[in-house]
Amino acid sequence: MSPTINRRSFLGTSTLAGASLATGSLFAVNLTEKTKKLKVGLIGCGGRGTVALSDFLEACKILGLQGEVVATADAFKANAEAAGKSHGLGPERCFGGYDAYQKVVASDCDFVVMATPPAFRPVHLAAAVEAGKHCFIEKPVAVDPVGARAIIATGAKAATKGLGIVAGTHLRRTAEYRRNKALIDAGAIGAIRGGVVRWNGGGPWIAPRRAEESDASYMTRNWLNFTELSGDHIVEQHVHNLDVAVWFLGRLPVSAEGFGGRARRETGNQFDFFSIDLDFGDGVHIHSQCRQIFGTHGSGGEIFTGVDGICYGSGKVTGKAVEVAPITVDSGNAYVQEHVELIRSVLAGQPLNEAKTIAESTLVAIMGRISAYTGSFVRMADLLENDKSALYGLACSPTALDFEKGPIKLPAEVPPVPGDGAKFPTRA
Repeated sequence: MSPTINRRSFLGTSTLAGASLATGSLFAVNLTEKTKKLKVGLIGCGGRGTVALSDFLEACKILGLQGEVVATADAFKANAEAAGKSHGLGPERCFGGYDAYQKVVASDCDFVVMATPPAFRPVHLAAAVEAGKHCFIEKPVAVDPVGARAIIATGAKAATKGLGIVAGTHLRRTAEYRRNKALIDAGAIGAIRGGVVRWNGGGPWIAPRRAEESDASYMTRNWLNFTELSGDHIVEQHVHNLDVAVWFLGRLPVSAEGFGGRARRETGNQFDFFSIDLDFGDGVHIHSQCRQIFGTHGSGGEIFTGVDGICYGSGKVTGKAVEVAPITVDSGNAYVQEHVELIRSVLAGQPLNEAKTIAESTLVAIMGRISAYTGSFVRMADLLENDKSALYGLACSPTALDFEKGPIKLPAEVPPVPGDGAKFPTRA
């Protein structure tokens, strides 16, 4: 029997009235009736960053506000200038270099949109929060346990300062996923006993090395293929599906055991595929699978099996007939909805803070990667709580700060070998 939906209000997803943009706003100086303007800066001016910036501006329009881009930053100044020019900025407001983020957070922006490679996120978020900025941070937010815990600490600091942090987990912003989460919480499929989450597709883009190019430049342009910058595709991409599992089950897995390998990758030091068993305790196991190989079948999504039915990610739910409220969103584009909810929460004086949530989902992916890379059984507690564990202090190298300080040494473009710890990219 298929569940039904009624018209009761659904806390946390319904649209706030325009009065929420009222007096008492943290930005009363910018939100006069005449201007209703929010100032935003962008850190990371690649394809994802420039689109995210446009999504922020679209969210402003939905809320009846005006967004103004005041600064851009990228490791490569030409990228920052190209992004800035499209929004009317002169080169003096477009900053290049690995320390360029400092100039954005020192600007007069109210919000910062961050879309650099994930390894830089802990440092950039800490700087933005220290400067009193509200932040949109793309997923994932770290590449190692040290970085993920740093995000959690920065999120706690943001809370004390009344700052908003929203993550790019766009699946949480769709009406379909929210509906199915509500149905599960209402008991439509009963207790979840297992499932599968997957993201299988083609290979990534490759940025060939240029003549006389520095290691830092090559590695940054080719960041998607280096674990030290992307976290590997289980972290950089598959984190979306893993986040859905954590969200729907309402808890973190306690351990991971898995494997993976490299078959056809042409550059970098990552795997082509992963297969991970995630133990959520109480006999509940979720199988995580992801693959990036050209010419292979593409599929993605989630399936959760309960004692009374099945939920297919954002799709069909079979099980008990239950009633939940209708789900409303401001935009059919989940990437825009992220920014709507950040801005609205800030202006309502109740800023969302998703730092801990996205850091934990990122850690789930990192835990799976570590297990596959090393051939080890890995516990979440050893990454998150147990400072006596050898994995607790695991940090990839070179770090974000290494890029700022000077020349870096390119890691070997070979994949890890399970059972051979010397080949796992660690920092003493």
